[in-house]
Amino acid sequence: MSKNFDAIRTAVIANKIDGIVREMTNTLLRSARSAVINSARDFSCVILTAEDELLAAAEGIPVHVFGAQLQAQALRAAHPQLREGDAYLDNNPYVGNSHAADHTILVPVFVDGEHLFTAVTKAHQADIGNSIPTTYHAAAKDVYEEGALIFPTVKVQSDYENVDDVIRMCQNRIRVPSQWYGDYLASVGAARIAERRLKELVAKYGIETVKKFMRDWLDYSEKMMTKAIENLPAAKLHNTGRHDAFLPYLPDGLEIDARIEIKPGEGLIHVDLTHNGPNVDCGLNLTEATTRAAVFSGIFNAIPLRIPKNSGAFRRVVIDMNEGSAVGKPLFPHSCSVATTNVTDRLINCVGAAFAQLGEPYGVAEGAVGVGVGYAVLSGTDRRSGETFVNQVCVTANGGPGSAHADGWVTYGVPCVSGLMYRDSVEVDEVKMPILYKHLRLVADTGGAGKFRGGPSFELAYTPKADPITVIYPCDGQDNPSKGVAGGLHGRTAEAWLEKADGSREKLANTATVVLNPGETIHGFDASGGGYGSPLERDPSLVLTDVLELWETAEHAKTVYGVEIVTTDNGLAVDEAATSRRRAEMAAAN
Repeated sequence: MSKNFDAIRTAVIANKIDGIVREMTNTLLRSARSAVINSARDFSCVILTAEDELLAAAEGIPVHVFGAQLQAQALRAAHPQLREGDAYLDNNPYVGNSHAADHTILVPVFVDGEHLFTAVTKAHQADIGNSIPTTYHAAAKDVYEEGALIFPTVKVQSDYENVDDVIRMCQNRIRVPSQWYGDYLASVGAARIAERRLKELVAKYGIETVKKFMRDWLDYSEKMMTKAIENLPAAKLHNTGRHDAFLPYLPDGLEIDARIEIKPGEGLIHVDLTHNGPNVDCGLNLTEATTRAAVFSGIFNAIPLRIPKNSGAFRRVVIDMNEGSAVGKPLFPHSCSVATTNVTDRLINCVGAAFAQLGEPYGVAEGAVGVGVGYAVLSGTDRRSGETFVNQVCVTANGGPGSAHADGWVTYGVPCVSGLMYRDSVEVDEVKMPILYKHLRLVADTGGAGKFRGGPSFELAYTPKADPITVIYPCDGQDNPSKGVAGGLHGRTAEAWLEKADGSREKLANTATVVLNPGETIHGFDASGGGYGSPLERDPSLVLTDVLELWETAEHAKTVYGVEIVTTDNGLAVDEAATSRRRAEMAAAN
């Protein structure tokens, strides 16, 4: 930071820019067409500096925003002569983007002819012209079989007017063109809002003051991250994870390996991912952006300090990865269709849980994985309108990880989301799509037990109203549970099954394409989060609260937590003496 660092002015402008990002977010949320964006909030907005550094992300989804600076670098490399009024569409997973489904709009913001910022909106699409009606094509052996239209920082607006050739390409390839075009307009509109507000900000404070703020804010963030690392113990950590088998492509699953060296004397964390295997012949390969985002997410989850999430903090983390690796940089034309979720989630868990080896208060257990039935992409024809529909539901919960400070977040989603997406409204989904939900419910006794337990599992079921619908999901977590740490227990594994019209049930695979006929019901059971610390160390009053709130049963409290719950004249209560005896017996037996 500069010698004349003004802390108050820096804080004020940082909050104003954060407010601009939130206005972008509100604009996109309220004006998008597809349910996955306007209901589930599967999008993010960020502001970058002209030097391609992440400046502000507000409540952006980690897997979207922690690599957005790579897209800006690609933009400037492809278009060295940016102009005011330009806008660019990027979804290139091989040079900076998260995966092809995340259509990103980049708008360079000029003040007095100088490029000062880049406004970015990134929105996950339910359909991008894939060979099957979903943007999660886990079985695609390469990008050609995946089928997505790839736009490597292609100009879509010049002088604030659309480049119609690109718009027509999308409208002629994407299954529901009006839905895509509505989302496109919402994304561009949100970026233009940022452009307007940033110009107003510079007009108020002056261009030199704003430039100095950007330097100071990133340097301050770097200093905060440096101090956080300096307070960590020096250590070399090694952790592994495993994605479930995916037949016939990955019969043994996919192992994830993370080696972390904490260097407090240098204020650095070095993460070595070079021991991971090569690209695989299916859609589970990571991109460079999702690899980096996973590492940053795992580290931020594991360090119990509030640090600004921007490129200043990123400077203190060195990541080594291989080119042509499933956990690293992909080689064209390997498919990265599912790059934002499955393997990314396993890597986030792997990194965050590694820090638990340091003991309290560091690290987290593993959060629930699996983009299952509750995240499926549904498609078909809606007889109410006679039109084709393609949309993703987001009604699941997926329990979060226990930490050294708190229980797992109930509506966590998956690690790449970390609770920042919304859950669909049942009523809105039933209006938008010809489906009927039969039930959505949390399941007791499912969270990974611990001093702080993981978030519980969630069960759901839905059925077509009249005509067949296609259900496609690329799940994980039916075989390998989310692990507990520091003596905490693992979470529950996921399940999916098809209930036929006659009531018989058929178990479904982790990844499936199902044609759901009238009278049939698809059921999903989420994975749950792992626990942190021994269940015998959990505060008995918290166990009692869980029983009263129906998170746990009294029997589970007794057998797993060693807490004896009794009925008194005033209701349920903890029998302190019996609990002490039982816990002593259980500790001795263990």
